[in-house]
Amino acid sequence: MKNILSVEKIEKYYGNKANVTKAIDNISFKVDEGEFVGIMGPSGSGKTTLLNCISTIDNVSTGNILINDKDITRLKSKALEKFRQNELGFIFQDFNLLDTLTAYENIALALTIKGEKVSKVDKKIQEVAKYLGIEQVLNKYPYQMSGGQKQRIACARAIVKNPSLVLADEPTGALDSKAARLLLERFECLNNELNTTILMVTHDAFTASYAHRILFIKDGKIFTELVRGNDTRKEFFNKIIEVITLLGGDDNNVF
Repeated sequence: MKNILSVEKIEKYYGNKANVTKAIDNISFKVDEGEFVGIMGPSGSGKTTLLNCISTIDNVSTGNILINDKDITRLKSKALEKFRQNELGFIFQDFNLLDTLTAYENIALALTIKGEKVSKVDKKIQEVAKYLGIEQVLNKYPYQMSGGQKQRIACARAIVKNPSLVLADEPTGALDSKAARLLLERFECLNNELNTTILMVTHDAFTASYAHRILFIKDGKIFTELVRGNDTRKEFFNKIIEVITLLGGDDNNVF
């Protein structure tokens, strides 16, 4: 199986010599093509810092991060920007849609920035809209859509350019339970049918139960790893709750 992401002994420090905080402490792991991996941990555990480093929003202090065998920790600004546009898809908790553009235009913008041929834009948008069930809202503006619809538009924007890795930061955090479930079912569809590789940070056990594998972070280190295997989602959820209890975190969402 092809390796998509390789995180190698990374550390991240903040502050100065007088007051240094180690947010990430010697973390290593790999994600293969087609995996759906979750990252969980208590507040302040380092999970968001880890995602920021992988997404190129932040820089590591030491160590290496390879995506498709390319070491992103060594890329300069212009090369990094191009790499981000071509290889990474982003889904944020607050959607980050442009209010002055329709859903269709928000999705098309990702392709335009990438430099996609105009003749291929509509076909790609229609294909991803079908997978995410958003064909009926493509001509609407964000203020005309529900939170769940906006998040699926954001998801479409992330995957329409066919990135190597989709990074999701608390994607269900601003959604009600029904919208969250629908979004996660679409994630499953993308992962199973399009082989989309997803790395998702979440504090929510229900959301995490849709992943294949979960890395639990505590005090900047990997505390443990949980693999779903042949478990049902409810069985996996119960195992997640057990680990959260051991972590002593604040994640106590129920199924």
